[in-house]
Amino acid sequence: MKKALIEFKDFTFQYKVQSKPTLHDINLTIYEGEKVLILGPSGSGKSTLSNCINGLIPFSEKGTIKGSLKVDGIETKEASIFKLSKVVGTVLQDSDAQFVGLSVGEDIAFALENENMPRSEMIPKVEATAQIVGMGEFLEHLPYSLSGGQKQKVALAGVMHDKVKVLIFDEPLAALDPHMGMVAVDLIDRICRDQNKTAIIIEHRLEDVLYRPVDRIILMAEGRIVADMSPEELLRSELLDQYGIREPLYLTAMKYAGCNLQNQEGISDLAQMQLTKENRDKLEEFFRRQTDAYKPELGEPVIEVEDVDFAYDKDVVVRNVNCSIRRGEKLALIGKNGAGKTTLARLVCGINRPTKGRIKIRGNDYMALSIKEIGEFIGYVMQNPNQMLVKDIIHDEVDMALKLRGYPQEEVEAKTKRALEMCDLYSMRNWPVSSVSYGQRKRITIATVMALEPDVIILDEPTAGQDYRHYVEIIEFINQLNSEFGKTIILITHDMHLAIENTDRAIVFADGEIIADDHVFRVLSDDDVITRASLKQTSLYTLACMLGVSPEEFISHFISYERMVKAGE
Repeated sequence: MKKALIEFKDFTFQYKVQSKPTLHDINLTIYEGEKVLILGPSGSGKSTLSNCINGLIPFSEKGTIKGSLKVDGIETKEASIFKLSKVVGTVLQDSDAQFVGLSVGEDIAFALENENMPRSEMIPKVEATAQIVGMGEFLEHLPYSLSGGQKQKVALAGVMHDKVKVLIFDEPLAALDPHMGMVAVDLIDRICRDQNKTAIIIEHRLEDVLYRPVDRIILMAEGRIVADMSPEELLRSELLDQYGIREPLYLTAMKYAGCNLQNQEGISDLAQMQLTKENRDKLEEFFRRQTDAYKPELGEPVIEVEDVDFAYDKDVVVRNVNCSIRRGEKLALIGKNGAGKTTLARLVCGINRPTKGRIKIRGNDYMALSIKEIGEFIGYVMQNPNQMLVKDIIHDEVDMALKLRGYPQEEVEAKTKRALEMCDLYSMRNWPVSSVSYGQRKRITIATVMALEPDVIILDEPTAGQDYRHYVEIIEFINQLNSEFGKTIILITHDMHLAIENTDRAIVFADGEIIADDHVFRVLSDDDVITRASLKQTSLYTLACMLGVSPEEFISHFISYERMVKAGE
């Protein structure tokens, strides 16, 4: 019988600064070697629950505890955070916030140095841990110079020394490209299995986490556990829809087709699932249904990139880039981390300028324009919100650009209020920026750019770190800007679902070059493009292959049908 490693009994927690508890009557046992996914919308209590396990609550974040929480037999409220850190390791969503060393090796060694371990023992341990996570060749590198996936591996290595029994992963996929997301899920699975670690994963991207099996899913809402069940049970239930969690796309397709999910075995593992004859017939009939193909209405070219190269200190990062973006278009820039997507966005915005070639805005070479002048036409929301935020209060951050441009106060307030409301931030407008989560900071930066109402809006990973409700709200708002106001939308994204459902065209980068520029369905059904760009096929592609039909046609049909459903047709 497996040992109970984490035991909540009638556990309630209330932050010192709040009038009501954040966690209510938690009863939960997690066993040694289990891999558990904690799921729930923003504000459900997921992060608070994990911070109770790792000791941040109550030692760093003060509050009142009722009931009991034991971790490896230790009553947490009577222990120290140092003692708990020997049992529980946490990999934060923002890896940069976790680094303390000047090199990868130093960072991994930090916990061992705190134990005064002799160097003769420490160095072999650091090297062995680095090898486990695939970073053995990077011990001399600066942590901040690494890719998102590499940073996460270093953060993991820094907390998984021998005595650590529990590993908590807070949004491990948020900053990773699709391929690195698969690598991260594989790594968590391998460590959990080979090292007999207990893994607790907090993540919004259910389908991506289920790339490898989990033992249980804990669903939280309003500070309570509302479900504790296997992935199979959860996917067959109505709980995901009820609590605003995004279900896997293949499951949505099966529901559109009227499939019987109760009789379908293996529903949580698409790669191994054997469709029943009834469900196969229904999916094939669904594929044959008539739908109206969506054809966007596009205007004249508003941005033209011609033979552009760009180099940092003679290191060419994009080369021979040619593309044209039309008014009213919804475009996805796709590719792995470091492929050149963000560099192109910075070039278009004038933050960087081409070392070769030219960029035209509304038909004119933009070299004579300042960044401010370009910013009147093109708004850019960076991937990392911390690089954009400069004010202490949310309202002041959102209205700052309007004030700097000299808008009348009445207009400043109206535009600011609308942007805050659209991004679900109006009730928090007077909160300190420092007090909100990473995902909420992301929404602040989107609101700041939206307040200026530019004609072209570039959003770098706009939905990263967002739960599905906020994901939907942000995307619906972006789509509304496109459909009702003719805004041109450029999404830099790792989310293949986001690209397929919300853009018309995809430009794919690999190693600084454009390797595909075509209709989004065609691009994301091309195995060669997927491989070269370190992407991954969507579950709709896998389902189409199971049915023996064209993935491009099946995905196109699914999206057309989904648009009809959402339009109420």
